[in-house]
Amino acid sequence: MNRVLVLLGLSVLINYIDRSNLSIAAPLIKDELGLSPGQLGTLLSAFFWTYGLMQIPAGWLADHFDVKWVFAAGFFLWSAATASTAFLHGFLALIVIRIVLGVGESVAFPSYSNILGRYFTESRRGFANSVLIAGLALGPAFGMLVGGTVVSRFGWRPFFLVVGVGCLLWLVPWVAWMPRRTAVLGQTSEPIVGIREILCQRSAWGTCLGQFCLNYTLYFLVTWLPFYLVRARSLSMDQMARVGALVFLLHSVSALTSGKLADRWIAAGASASLARKTLLGGGAAGLGAFLAAAALVPDNVFIWFLAPVGIFNGMSGCNCWAVTQTLAGPKLAGRWAGVQNFVGNFAGAVSPALTGYLLGRTGHFYWPFLIAAAVAWIGAGSWIFVVGPIEPVNWAKKASRSRFGADATPATAVQP
Repeated sequence: MNRVLVLLGLSVLINYIDRSNLSIAAPLIKDELGLSPGQLGTLLSAFFWTYGLMQIPAGWLADHFDVKWVFAAGFFLWSAATASTAFLHGFLALIVIRIVLGVGESVAFPSYSNILGRYFTESRRGFANSVLIAGLALGPAFGMLVGGTVVSRFGWRPFFLVVGVGCLLWLVPWVAWMPRRTAVLGQTSEPIVGIREILCQRSAWGTCLGQFCLNYTLYFLVTWLPFYLVRARSLSMDQMARVGALVFLLHSVSALTSGKLADRWIAAGASASLARKTLLGGGAAGLGAFLAAAALVPDNVFIWFLAPVGIFNGMSGCNCWAVTQTLAGPKLAGRWAGVQNFVGNFAGAVSPALTGYLLGRTGHFYWPFLIAAAVAWIGAGSWIFVVGPIEPVNWAKKASRSRFGADATPATAVQP
């Protein structure tokens, strides 16, 4: 499964290049189309309207059909949408294509959770998920470093076209190597239950709130960091590319290191709860602290406070999906991930739009950074205190309680 894991990591990298490329081109698109900060925020958030709404259907598709083809179809759609963006000229047309992009990318994380929950054991999931989070961070890093340079020299349209068409080549090894659905690792007798049973779990609400908070800070950086560096910190496009890439490269390295650390900690005898929650909570708390500091420090030192944001983002992000995959079990990992990402990606709609609104009203980034810091701290509390013990849910017992009532006895067990 190692080559499949490499392909999954590469697909996340492509995924995040495609969803962040608009933010890289945002300064040029804003000037070309004459957009207000509020309109730019709306455009940056449009992707998340359908991406979030499609998470629960995508989770159902990933659990009910061969995930190999579900993911391939979504990958093709989002790559085609990226390439098509190069030919569009109007604000409404860009809104529509970002909505289509959201539909295509919606299958990604439910499919990842299905695959990792099905083919990877608990002691391997930390590193496996960290590969995905590393790809998530390398996407914006590559986009800013290479895309920022390309956009500054050739314009934004060639960048969209080349990335969209070129990434379709990923489908060739995927179709050849991804195994079809076979035996499930463990818990093969657990029943198929519905969304209601998932939502009855306190831990599900904890992972949903935690995911919302992680996504709020992540999408704040993915969508607005390039614009912030160019317009608020007066960097050139080339300087923006280097600084933005540094933040996300540190995110990637931190994710890989933290995921491996969690796995080794568990292998040495620590509980999944201790290992995962320590890194999730500590990472989110540190993320909030450095976001708040980065908003307030002067230009000559702000990079030293912005760089740790990437480190703490990676520390927290690499463990969130491992928690979900353990709690849900292999047969329900796609659906739980769909519910979690559905709630979590409301942050994708709120964060860019709220930032644009506040920027338009105040003319600076202080409040957007401070709000993102507060949200990160709320997320730390959710992962530590709302999510319960990180161990597989007994779905047979939960389904029985849902059917017969919490205190009722099944009729077949009643003696005459």
